Order: sequence, then C-alpha cells, then structure tokens
Amino acid sequence: MLTVYGIPSCGTVKKARAALAEAGRAYQFVDLREAPPTRAQIEAWVAEFGARAMRNTSGGSYRALGPEKEGWSDARWTEAFAADAMLLKRPIVERSGTPVIVGWNLEPDEIARRLG
Repeated sequence: MLTVYGIPSCGTVKKARAALAEAGRAYQFVDLREAPPTRAQIEAWVAEFGARAMRNTSGGSYRALGPEKEGWSDARWTEAFAADAMLLKRPIVERSGTPVIVGWNLEPDEIARRLG
C-alpha cells in the first residue's frame, strides 16, 4: 500500500496524486498539517534520503530560518522537521511503511520502479 504525505494545496503533491490516479495506483493521503509525522517517521525519512533532500527550500518556513541553518546537522534538521512539518519537501511517498520517494522530480520510469 502506498501512503502519500503532503498538503492538498501543494502543486507538486497535486501532480503526484494525479499521476498515481492516472496510473490506477491506490494510495492513502495524509495531510501533513492535520496529521504531522512522528519523530520516528522523520528519522526514517532522513535516514533514507538525507536531511538535504528533505528540505522544502521554497517554503516560507524555510526562508524564515536564520542563516545558521546552512550548518545544521541531520539531527538538527530532524528536530526542525519535527517542530514544523512545512519544512519537509513534498510529497513523501512510502510503500508499505518504507520511504521510497521525496519530491516528485524523478523520471517516470524511476518513479514506477520505486513504487514497485
């Protein structure tokens, strides 16, 4: 089972959901604003993708952080993600609880491979 984490108004999330629907892929959608991820989930995502890939650098929450963010460790980013889920790049896709995609900028064949 696929789980897509994001926010409904995000353009990239809309694109991912449309692609999954077009491909006939069933998924559960989790709105990060209504159901923020647990610290354990964030730790698993950072372990899989690294904190750099997890950063939503185009969001207001990211821009509001001071310049010291450039030197933050993965552990410090994990704390920040846990405090404000809007810092997370979207969507985040899990397959059977395992993180497989962050963002939606992969080639279609790579997305299909990761989704299984």
